[in-house]
Amino acid sequence: MIILAIIAGVIYFVNRSNAEFAKLREVEITNVDLSAIDDGVYQGEYKSFPVEAIVLVTIENHMITNIEIVKHLTGQGRAAEDIIFDVVFFQSLEVDVVAGATYSSKVILLAIKNALE
Repeated sequence: MIILAIIAGVIYFVNRSNAEFAKLREVEITNVDLSAIDDGVYQGEYKSFPVEAIVLVTIENHMITNIEIVKHLTGQGRAAEDIIFDVVFFQSLEVDVVAGATYSSKVILLAIKNALE
């Protein structure tokens, strides 16, 4: 009986993850108008089971000067955290996702976008 419960749990987890990842694949990430954002630190988050990110984005003179990842729940997508350096360098959310960490990359980018909207 316990084995059946474990198998059912694994099947549920895999199915839910696949459904969330399918939705996330379709999400288009567009830029935010930085000229409309006042100086300050903005918090944003985004969840797409089982990946979650919370970020703090610092804006100075209408430029992204820092991004801090406060929380990043991920499986093997830890490498995606490097995407914040591209966002700051290019001043854009329209950057390449990190190979091998596509979903975590998108979740982090969407958390940044939510912080700035």
